[in-house]
Amino acid sequence: MTLPETMRAVEIRSPGGPEVLTPVRRPLPQPGAGELLIRVAAAGVNRPDVFQRQGTYPPPPGASDLPGLEVAGTVAALGAGVQGWAVGDPVCALLAGGGYAEYAAAPAPQCLPVPAGLSLEEAAALPETCFTVWTNVVERGGLRAGDSFLVHGGTSGIGSTAIQLAKARGATVFATAGGPEKVEACRRFGADHAIDYRAEDFVAVVKQATGGRGVDVILDMVGGDYVARNIEALAVEGRHVSIAFLQGAKVALNLMPVMLKRLTLTGSTLRARSVAQKGALAEALRREVWPLIEQGRLRPHIHARFPLEQAAAAHALMESSSHVGKIVLTL
Repeated sequence: MTLPETMRAVEIRSPGGPEVLTPVRRPLPQPGAGELLIRVAAAGVNRPDVFQRQGTYPPPPGASDLPGLEVAGTVAALGAGVQGWAVGDPVCALLAGGGYAEYAAAPAPQCLPVPAGLSLEEAAALPETCFTVWTNVVERGGLRAGDSFLVHGGTSGIGSTAIQLAKARGATVFATAGGPEKVEACRRFGADHAIDYRAEDFVAVVKQATGGRGVDVILDMVGGDYVARNIEALAVEGRHVSIAFLQGAKVALNLMPVMLKRLTLTGSTLRARSVAQKGALAEALRREVWPLIEQGRLRPHIHARFPLEQAAAAHALMESSSHVGKIVLTL
């Protein structure tokens, strides 16, 4: 395959609003040892991309300065030592950056085959959410069959994936969302109890539905005053997993219920983890989650598609929080 010397990309001109996302031409990235060069067909848009654009979430050392944490496409070239892949193979990948471009280099351990039955655009909506949900809900949260599970932001990319994965693994699922339409979307994703946080107190709904027991695992992306309310909604031996804090990272806590209920408060980030750690997660997804996707028990829901050059419009939609599911850029 003859590769061009330059490619289309979208860079962050300076920290700011969506308008700072600027179409440019860049040299093609060169795949290093153990890496694939991917000809990108679609790239997922995620909330961390917004934070990077705003200047609050810089890429880790050595990563591309271009935004974009997940892509799908075809293998364009192989770095030294790569085995198990061939040029032309369909692939999706988790990146530390660089997804908003025609080509992206990705460590081979972070690459996965496109699940049977999915388009490349659908596959681009998988890596960031699946890696995040698996490591936090299953590994850190210890979700087991028979557990009860609550996720906030049930219609986000993370939320919709978490609902489906928890349900597929035998949990009773609670989800919060804003407004009747989003509540109904949570039900379509499989939530047993969908809660309109604008009209209902999720703690009261959880307590009533569980006979006062509470839920076993909570995945929280809100932070702020939600953390104390989550602790109230947790059952004895419950696990609270934080992955974001849209309402603030600093919280005031009463530790007494944490002690009395023997709760676990944990959390994680994904982007800065090592290739080996991300590779282990990819293997777990390939073994445990990819079969669920191919069976139709877990599917990405794409709300909107934008051409790469319209990344600013995609970010504006993301920040409006009016979407249900994923937003992708297409090439």
